[in-house]
Amino acid sequence: MPSIDASFSTAQTVSVHGRRVSFLKAGEGPLLLLIHGMAGTAHNWEPVIEPLALHNTVVAPDFPGHGESEPGGGDYSLGSLASGLRDLMISLGHERATLVGHSLGGGVALQFTYQFPEMVERLVLVSSGGLGPEVGAILRAAALPGADLFIRATSRPGAIAGGLISNAAGKIGLRPNADLAEVGRAYASLSDADRRKAFLSTLHAVVDTDGQRVAALDRLYLAEDLPVLIVWGERDPIIPVGHGRAAHAQLPGSHLEVFPDVGHVPMMESPGRFAAVLQRFLDDTEPAEFDGAQWRARFSAK
Repeated sequence: MPSIDASFSTAQTVSVHGRRVSFLKAGEGPLLLLIHGMAGTAHNWEPVIEPLALHNTVVAPDFPGHGESEPGGGDYSLGSLASGLRDLMISLGHERATLVGHSLGGGVALQFTYQFPEMVERLVLVSSGGLGPEVGAILRAAALPGADLFIRATSRPGAIAGGLISNAAGKIGLRPNADLAEVGRAYASLSDADRRKAFLSTLHAVVDTDGQRVAALDRLYLAEDLPVLIVWGERDPIIPVGHGRAAHAQLPGSHLEVFPDVGHVPMMESPGRFAAVLQRFLDDTEPAEFDGAQWRARFSAK
């Protein structure tokens, strides 16, 4: 696949409820909403925006307090983040979208589908949160009391160390693992007080020292008529691939793609394959049409 020109997408902002929301946008066609993960930004999607924008309107927003978006009002729960995405869509003039959520973004996409099912055409879960309790030790450690002080003291030195490691690897012809590179970048961003506060508030809403606090497993049946694609890296060290396989088993009509030798960020580690798999899913499925009566009937059936 040819190299991706990051300038292909344009960074834009819009005011939603008086707060600046930043997003990348490219292309024309049905809306593809790309939702980043914990401590991430819209730029996590840059390697795949150009090919996806050939046939879609691609919008990749920054969550409140992440990237260039202003901090929110203090509520960083999944429900609040999902409502924020709904409000952004409305502000941009869109009524429906295919949701593509990575990690935390997958949990937000699940919550969005639960809250606003009439606005969802398809659901794509990438190394998604919200599908089981297990989560990597690095996030459980960040949920410990006093983590704020530790992160404040080490995030800037960590950024310097991460840069040295990347430079050294480049000099000997090695490409740093995208998982390692992304963890280092995300950690370095926490030297900023507002981003650190947003990260910790978001983290505490979904993770504690025992693992993930929220799960959508008991509500997956509500998405049984929705086109669903699940993408995971076989070597994911943050959220185990077993979560994706279990979700696929609960949704017999879903599509599962497991990338060998890939970790937690498939769209960065294997962008060509990721974009091809996603576009093929879009081409091979029809957008769901929401049926309110059928939706309500599912509640009484369980």
